[in-house]
Amino acid sequence: QVQLVESGGGLVQAGGSLRLSCVASGSFFSIHTMGWYRQAPGKQRESVALITRYGATDYPDSVKGRFTISKDNAKNTVYLQMNSLTPEDTAVYYCASGITWPPNYWGQGTQVTVSS
Repeated sequence: QVQLVESGGGLVQAGGSLRLSCVASGSFFSIHTMGWYRQAPGKQRESVALITRYGATDYPDSVKGRFTISKDNAKNTVYLQMNSLTPEDTAVYYCASGITWPPNYWGQGTQVTVSS
């Protein structure tokens, strides 16, 4: 069974940084694509980063150059380093994984709030 547990969310001032972590259970980690999505109030959930089993990464233009996804296969953990945060980055951030994309496994989410 796949379980994803996020941590690292919180309140930060605009211009600040946060690092989110997602610990995955199970033996699938090294073969799944892993990613991060976010959902702001009243908006659809959107992808903000993904990393394939081979380490290739992809970001939307809205976060490119500010967010970095990485993973540690030995720790079954994927990270999202978020820099230069703005109030528009305020959302619940979800870890996700899957053999294919869009993913079919989700974490419970962690709140990120950026104050102006």
